[in-house]
Amino acid sequence: MTKDLPTALDLPMVVPLPERTQKYFDVCEEKLGMVPNVLRAHAFDIAKLDAFTGLYNELMLADSGLSKLEREMIAVVVSSINRCFYCLTAHGAAVRALSGDPKLGEMLVMNWRVADLNHRHRAMLHFAEKMTKSSAEIAEYDREALRDAGFSERDIWDIVNVAAFFNMTNRVASATDMRPNDDYHAQAR
Repeated sequence: MTKDLPTALDLPMVVPLPERTQKYFDVCEEKLGMVPNVLRAHAFDIAKLDAFTGLYNELMLADSGLSKLEREMIAVVVSSINRCFYCLTAHGAAVRALSGDPKLGEMLVMNWRVADLNHRHRAMLHFAEKMTKSSAEIAEYDREALRDAGFSERDIWDIVNVAAFFNMTNRVASATDMRPNDDYHAQAR
C-alpha cells in the first residue's frame, strides 16, 4: 500500500472529482476534519462511491427507531467479530464520541459482554453477533427476543440491515487492507 492510497490496491481516485463528489468530500473535511479513507477507496469509480454512500447514509444516518449510537454499536460488535481493523477504529471512535464514554468504545471492540449495557442493547448486540457468526441459524425466537426487548418490526429490519452492511464492508476493508485515517485513533479519548 502506498502512502497516498487508502488500500493495497492501485486504484487512485478520479481526478478531478465530479463537482457533486468534491462538495461531499468538502463537507466531510469540514465536519470530520478529514475525508474518511473508505470514501477515498471507493472514489476510483464514482458510481461505486455513490452506491456505497447512498446505502451507508440510509442505514446509519436516516430516521430509524435505532439511535445513531445503537447503529454504531452494531457496527463495532460486527467488526470485532470479523476483526476488521478499519471499521473497529472508525466506528469505535464514533461510539466513543456519541456515548461520551471512551471505555464503552473499547469494551465493544474487545468484548461487548463486559460493557454495562441495558437489556435492549444486550439483546440487539447478541442478535448482531449471532447474525455475524451463523446467520442461517437465526430463528423466530431470536426475533422474538428483540421484540421482548422493545424493538419494533422496523427496528429489527434496521438491526439486520446494519449488521449485514458491516459484515459486507468488513470483508471489503480486510481483503483490500483498507487503513483507517490516523485521526480516528485519537478521537473522543
